[in-house]
Amino acid sequence: MAQLSNANPTVYSASKSAVRIASLGDWDDAVDDPIDAQEVYDLVRHINDPEHPLTLEQLNVVQRANIHVDDAASQVHVVFTPTIPHCSMATLIGLCVRVRLLRALPARFKVRITVEPGTHQSELAVNKQLNDKERVAAAMENKHLLDVVHQCLSTTTDR
Repeated sequence: MAQLSNANPTVYSASKSAVRIASLGDWDDAVDDPIDAQEVYDLVRHINDPEHPLTLEQLNVVQRANIHVDDAASQVHVVFTPTIPHCSMATLIGLCVRVRLLRALPARFKVRITVEPGTHQSELAVNKQLNDKERVAAAMENKHLLDVVHQCLSTTTDR
């Protein structure tokens, strides 16, 4: 069995206040419904960690406060925090966040994913890799990597 980067991560409880309450306008296609940070958070919070049977929300890797959306400019910026400074899964986690958002958001959005400054020893390299279209495309051509991403993006019925 492979050794885990963080064998005993701290587990946080899900934020009950972070649940978006749908309004009648949310279901009306005639109403302009801008994308906001809560909506983006709802898309990424249940991504599974590649090493543990926990979500990125439970590990505090993604937080609502670290998601910035400018709907008018069609820009989304997600800042995530690896659980440890030498996390070997940081790039994979960021790739999962990017894939989820690229699949869920309208194509007009430019998505930027970065590591919280000072929280990872290779933060610049991870940021460069996650925001380079060619590198992301090449990663998604790797069948094994794509399978792992799909596993992280799969959801269970108990959420």
